Amino acid sequence: MGDTLTEMALYPRIATVSRTTKETDVAVSINLDGQGKCESDTGVPFLDHMIHQIASHGLMDLDVRCQGDIEIDDHHSNEDVGITLGQAIAKAVGDRKGIVRFGHFFAPLDEALVQVTLDFSGRPHLSYGLEIPTQRVGTYDTQLVREFFVAVVNHAQLTLHIRQLDGINSHHIIEATFKAFARAMRMAVEVDPRRATSIPSSKGVL
Repeated sequence: MGDTLTEMALYPRIATVSRTTKETDVAVSINLDGQGKCESDTGVPFLDHMIHQIASHGLMDLDVRCQGDIEIDDHHSNEDVGITLGQAIAKAVGDRKGIVRFGHFFAPLDEALVQVTLDFSGRPHLSYGLEIPTQRVGTYDTQLVREFFVAVVNHAQLTLHIRQLDGINSHHIIEATFKAFARAMRMAVEVDPRRATSIPSSKGVL
């Protein structure tokens, strides 16, 4: 077992992805086996706060940069950061050999309680069950939470279910969601020592 895990450690699960359009210029670097270090400068302060939650609670190192047309609104930057992060996750996890694959977590934040369950299935799907009571948290449009996860799911090729069990404060609901997503991700990408060199699927491919 030790030799297998040592062999896995020889291949660091890191990735850097850049994406440039007429609306945004995004760069994301990720280390799935990090310590929770994070630098995020997207031009959208609340999104930066949420990216820090992903890094801290997912124990992955993230560097996220975006220059976007925030003079219009935050939509393009929010979505394109989600796209690029999803691409970086997919690149870092590679062929998904050796990972646990499934992850789940219940995250409480005061009165809010959110459940996230995910599968590195290779089949993008989002079931989104948040009921956020206000249109904005600060200047951030709360509709953008769903758009962010749609972008991540489609480009990381995840099956993702988000369920809100309780909550009346918009900030708490959203932050609990990102924390639960981070912990579920952390669980799913951990190396399973019992099959560290095989694909976690009866089909032999994900």
